[in-house]
Amino acid sequence: MGAVYFYHLTRQPLERTLPALLDKARQAGWRIAVRGTDPARLDWLDEKLWLGPEEGFLPHGRAGGPHDQAQPILLTTEADAANDPACVMAVDGAVVDPSEVGALERVCILFDGNDDQAVQQARGQWKDLTDAGCSAQYWSEESGRWEKKAEA
Repeated sequence: MGAVYFYHLTRQPLERTLPALLDKARQAGWRIAVRGTDPARLDWLDEKLWLGPEEGFLPHGRAGGPHDQAQPILLTTEADAANDPACVMAVDGAVVDPSEVGALERVCILFDGNDDQAVQQARGQWKDLTDAGCSAQYWSEESGRWEKKAEA
């Protein structure tokens, strides 16, 4: 059964944190679905990933293309990603159902700690997922480096 890792972003924005997590997931050999709620926001993330450093390029694509199944990283708003991911990275409040956690190696929920609504939503997700029996960890970068603050 997979685990859910909550990442409370307070120092680095999503566009800086997400590539680092994607790189670690790729090093683990996983296919990843970056699940968002807004197609325009995913287009923006897609552009940020394309404009990243060449030596750290993360091969990826937007859902809806002819090669979705072959994408190592697929940016999507759908719960069922065509690239058969081992890891889902949920951003901007994207829903994660407890039933899908067990089928994945990892679920990462990234949320903006400077947005009260995002924090409240993440707290609700933590409660829903842990109440359903999902293993979860809460990570914060408040001190300047990532530290595990809670585990359930």
